This record gives sequence, C-alpha cells and structure tokens, in this order.
Amino acid sequence: MVPFTLRPWQRTDAEAIAEAANNPSIAANLRNVFPSPYTLADAEWYVGDCIAQDGEHQLTRAVMIEGKAVGSIGVFVKDDVYEKSAELGYWLAEAHWGQGVMTEAVRQICRDAFGRFDILRIFAEPFADNQGSRRVLEKAGFTCEGTMRSGIYKNGRVHSYCMYALLREELE
Repeated sequence: MVPFTLRPWQRTDAEAIAEAANNPSIAANLRNVFPSPYTLADAEWYVGDCIAQDGEHQLTRAVMIEGKAVGSIGVFVKDDVYEKSAELGYWLAEAHWGQGVMTEAVRQICRDAFGRFDILRIFAEPFADNQGSRRVLEKAGFTCEGTMRSGIYKNGRVHSYCMYALLREELE
C-alpha cells in the first residue's frame, strides 16, 4: 500500500484538489453535486465548506500522499429518524486507484467517526457497476445490504446502486 495520511482540510489544498478532481472518470461515479469539469473555484468552495462544517455533524479529511491532497473522504451524520446513521463518501485521484489507499482510509475514518459521534451505523451507496468502490467497502468490512434497482439517473442513464453498511459492533 502507498503511504498516506488523513488530515483536516487546509485552504492551501484547493489547487491540488482541483487538479486531482478534474477527471470525468471520478465524476462519473459520484453524485451530480460533484462538478465536471472541476475548477479551482469548485475546489476553493469545497475546501472552505469542509473547514466550516467539520465538527458536530461531519468529519471530512483530505487524503494526503507525498504531502499533496489527492482525494477526499467524509462521514456525514444524518438527522430526523436517521440520527444514529451517517453516510460515508469518498473519492481518490485515479493515479492512486487499486493501491489499497482508500480501503485503509475508509477503515480509519470509520473508527474516528464511531469514536466521535453517537451513531450506530455508517452507510455508503456506490453505483452498482462501480466495482472498485464496492470492493473498497467490502475489504473495509462493510456488508452489502441490497441493490436499489434503477435508483439513480446520471449523465442521461439510469443506474442501480447498492446499500452498504458497517455497524459499530462490526468495526475491526
């Protein structure tokens, strides 16, 4: 595995994140709120929002390799009847795919989130055809609870997505 660290966001990360995120292969597997093309202005807004919102209801971190921000990972506590659940989201620069970085990053942030928040469950919803992300979750101890058939619409196509979850008692 490539050595990496997770650390709180810094405004100086915006330029590196804009470079790493400006990749249609990344955007293709994320929600529409993730812009493509991904500009420096998008990165500055995102980093600023992560800094401002980090704390009581979310935990967001930069994925750092060789001193450079190359991805993002976060856990977002839900509300209402879902207040004991949190959603996991992440992406990584394509140059680092398949090297074990994100699997270990998921493990780390889940441990941190369960320690920080009064939650029982962390879930993620990868597109069903995103085998890389599904494998990350499975290797990190998540269980696939089902497939939501024709549940999303992205780039003019209907896709299915999967519901994965890790319960507090299952944490490795």
